[in-house]
Amino acid sequence: MGTEVSVKKSRSRLGTLCSGFGLVLLLLVVIICLPLTVPRFLGYELYAIVSGSMEPSIPIGSVVYAKGVVPDEIEPGDVVVFYGGHASDTVITHRAVENHRDTQELLTKGDANEGNDVFPISYSNVIGRVELSIPMLGFLLPLIMNISGKIYLAGILGAGVLFRILGSRLREQDEPEG
Repeated sequence: MGTEVSVKKSRSRLGTLCSGFGLVLLLLVVIICLPLTVPRFLGYELYAIVSGSMEPSIPIGSVVYAKGVVPDEIEPGDVVVFYGGHASDTVITHRAVENHRDTQELLTKGDANEGNDVFPISYSNVIGRVELSIPMLGFLLPLIMNISGKIYLAGILGAGVLFRILGSRLREQDEPEG
């Protein structure tokens, strides 16, 4: 009889441990995904900062949240996201220095750069104005947005669910019959 009580306590502890570990895995997925998905529903685009041109205000590895804006409303000092160069798909984040409304161009500069950018940015290349930046989150963005990252997240999510189910089943076995 003492052995049966010991086995039940052991299963109960293991069930609680499994359930807790599953909860941690589920919360990890939520904590990773919320700041990378919810803002998109609110009209923000996310971009990872991969160069030091905006340091120290926006360090390498940050994520910037940009919201579409009418380029005419951009003021000097605003941080903007735009397609760089002529026919380029490179996305750049720099600070607006001047807004030439007559020619519909922005003059921009990276905070860490000595001088202004060589070429003005056409209004048609402006993606949006940076509303928020979060340091370090940019290291996760490329990992999560590609197919292998999504598979890993799905695996972690599945493992969390399985651990929660296992913990629940182990604790059910310990309940007194009757």
